[in-house]
Amino acid sequence: MKILLATTDAEIAACFPAMKCLRPHLEESGFVAKVRRQEKEGYRLAYILEGKLAASAAGYRVLEFMAWGRVLYVDDLITVPEKRGSGYGGFLLDWLIQQGRNEGCDELHLDTGYQRHAAHRLYLNKGLELNCHHLALKLHS
Repeated sequence: MKILLATTDAEIAACFPAMKCLRPHLEESGFVAKVRRQEKEGYRLAYILEGKLAASAAGYRVLEFMAWGRVLYVDDLITVPEKRGSGYGGFLLDWLIQQGRNEGCDELHLDTGYQRHAAHRLYLNKGLELNCHHLALKLHS
């Protein structure tokens, strides 16, 4: 398996079907532009290519927090349903952990939906710990 970074519009677009599985509200027509806007805030999109589309993808960024120091924050981590169980998610998570080390991060963080039980097993098996609740408030309807 090889991890690639999506840098061209075509590479970003190849990640859309995977990202749509995790983020069903995304629209293909605005996906590349959304990634480009987030890149200005440090977002990077890594993926594992199978054929012409990403079988697994991860969006991440490096941030600095008062509470935790320098953190590699995983915004998105998904494997398309038909490829789950192939080891792609674990391989990508291992890569993200190493990227955090390479970037001088103190920790790796991610938020996960309560219903994503298979993902939780992966995260816990990789040594991540449940250490807080993430709270949110919609500011616009």
